[in-house]
Amino acid sequence: MKRVSVLLSALCLALGMTGMAVAAPLVVAHDTNFKPFEFKDSSGQYTGFDIELWDNVAKRAGLEYKFQPMDFNGIIPGLQTGNIDAAIAAMTITPQRQEVVDMSDPYYDTGIMLVVRTEDVDKYKSLEDLAGKVIASKTGTAPADYLRTKFTKAKEVKLFPNNDGMYLEVLGKGADAAFFDESVVRDFAKASDGGLTVVGPLYEGQSYGIGFPKGSKLVGPVNEALKAMKADGTYKQLYIKWFGVDPDTK
Repeated sequence: MKRVSVLLSALCLALGMTGMAVAAPLVVAHDTNFKPFEFKDSSGQYTGFDIELWDNVAKRAGLEYKFQPMDFNGIIPGLQTGNIDAAIAAMTITPQRQEVVDMSDPYYDTGIMLVVRTEDVDKYKSLEDLAGKVIASKTGTAPADYLRTKFTKAKEVKLFPNNDGMYLEVLGKGADAAFFDESVVRDFAKASDGGLTVVGPLYEGQSYGIGFPKGSKLVGPVNEALKAMKADGTYKQLYIKWFGVDPDTK
């Protein structure tokens, strides 16, 4: 009887230690609305390029996770405090961000463009044409930083916490143009029923990366998974699905 008790105690201890060793699922943040990277589909579920990319990365790296939608402006602070373990949110890799968080290798290359009301395409063809005008962008993003530091001739820069706000501001004539990431402005122009048109050159090439708290051990496995996706063609398939073009010919 004593032997049975000892064995049971040992088994309980082992199970307890095993339970303590099981890590909770990672908390992975994404933006609330950044079509086609992350957005709600007709069923109310989040989908998009970022969502499917991370799911594939996590499976390859053996990572359990749960998504946490949040306003983009709260993502960097969330990584800094450790409240989130990773973030995939079409986040531009910049020296300033790399000072406070770790970033993966680039997974998407883009730039910044203007979108204006179609009726104004003859008036506004570049940022210079918008000197003294009102430009909309998104809080806490590289395009907003560009308007703050490199193009300071706007009458006003209106910043919004989400994508919809800035485009509705342009359509409602509260702003003369929106200045934002190329793929996103093209998507909004396409969905605007002819109300919006993308104009001008591509400003400041950028690359998106996945964000992590400083010193995170996830960076290496995630980078390896990204490399494997590109090597076996999975990345190309996802890219064509969400953007309609081959990344090698973009």
